[in-house]
This record gives sequence, C-alpha cells and structure tokens, in this order.
Amino acid sequence: MPRSLIDIGANIAHDSFDDDRSQMMQRAADAGVSRIIVTGSSDESNVRAAELAESAPGLLYSTAGVHPHHASDYSNESDALIRALIKKNVVVAIGECGLDYFRNFSPREAQLEAFRKQLEIAKESGLPVFLHQRDAHDDFVEVLEPALPDLSRAVAHCFTGEGESLKEYIEMGLYIGITGWICDERRGKHLHDIVSIIPDDKLLIETDAPYLLPRSIRPKPKSRRNEPMYLPEVVRVIAEARGQSEDHIATISHANAMRFFDLPDL
Repeated sequence: MPRSLIDIGANIAHDSFDDDRSQMMQRAADAGVSRIIVTGSSDESNVRAAELAESAPGLLYSTAGVHPHHASDYSNESDALIRALIKKNVVVAIGECGLDYFRNFSPREAQLEAFRKQLEIAKESGLPVFLHQRDAHDDFVEVLEPALPDLSRAVAHCFTGEGESLKEYIEMGLYIGITGWICDERRGKHLHDIVSIIPDDKLLIETDAPYLLPRSIRPKPKSRRNEPMYLPEVVRVIAEARGQSEDHIATISHANAMRFFDLPDL
C-alpha cells in the first residue's frame, strides 16, 4: 500500500519496541506510513517520546501529557515538564489526557484535576488536545465542553463508544481517531456500523501500538504486539465500513492529520 499514512497515536516509546525499534520504523515506512505521532502518557514517557521524535526529524512527532491512569502522579513537576516539552517543535499536542472510569487506576477526583490542568496548558499554548475517555462520558463532556471555545482542536483518541456519544463528539467539533478496534468482529461490530457518520474532515487513523492488534489481519501475525505497519489494515476496514475507497480514506486522514497537528510538508 504505497500511500502516505499518518499514525496519529502509537506508543512506540513502550519498552516492547526496545529491541527492534528501528526495524519497526522501517516496516512502517515500507507499509506506507510516512509519519507517526508518538504518544506521551506520563512524565517518563513524555521525555522518551520527545527524544524519539527528535531522533527522527520529519518522521516522528510526539505528544506530552498525563494519562488518567497516572493522574495520581500529576504534580507541579509534571505540569512544568509538559510546559517545557511543548517548546520543542517536535511536540505537537497536549495529552494523552482525559478520564478513565473503566479501571479507575487513579481516583476520579485526581483524574478530573489532572484533566482540567492539561486543558489549561492547551488553552494557553494553542496546541491541540489528544483525548482519552473510557466509561466516563458525562464527566468528560462536562469538563471538556466549556473549554472547547478556547481550544484550537481536539481529538477523541481511540474512539470505541456508541453511536450517541459519537454524534455528541461530532457536534462538539471533535476529530475522531479510529484504531484496530474496528477490526474486532466481537467488540468492534458497533463501531463498524457507525463509523460512516464521521465527517470526512474529522476522521483520523491510528494503531495505538503496541495495543489493539487488528484481529482481521491475514495471515495472523505470530506476535500479538501491534505496530504502525498494520495501519493499512485499519484503513481497509474503515473504507469497507464507510463504503469509500482505501485511497480516499488514506487521502482524507492524511490531510486531517496534517491540519490537526499543524505538520510541515515533507
């Protein structure tokens, strides 16, 4: 698939890539993935993601934020670190931030506080926001909606919700990130059925590697580790579900990612 795809969310700072990161990036390039946004989700991963992005200028960019799982660790130092990292040209979004009531690894009050603080950084910096929400829709909207007029752009990363929440996010003006969840015939069937309502100019694609390996890949990979080279499979399934061509999905998602992250032309 010699297309120019942009993976808007891959956790390639993850230690599962430590032994073959350069080969993984080559496999991605061979598959038509021209750029990868490396997700930052904690103090440590924010630093690592920015370092990776600086090591591959023009190919890798990164985000800086604290995932709700780590919200209990959000400190003044975390806040200062994000503010320092976003001065780098390679850091192109605030996040991953938001709310996760599915696992509640951090208390809900800590999650809400960390989310609000990161939205403040996004407002002040003008950078877009890379959002996470799981089983926390009402609180998520309650915090995010009043902030939206002061935010440049926001994406609901790895959207896996139902049609009503998708419609609400679209009405709020959010971009929508679709992962290999849509390739799961068990958990992702509802997403397959509703992905067509996302406007062409709001659709973004991502792997969320090393998580969410597309179940529809044939032949089945030996490893369960996901990586950016599998992004074309996400494109294939989205195209089939939306009744559009793979070239169309590749073209619009690329243009949307360029605009969302304000990336320079290669």
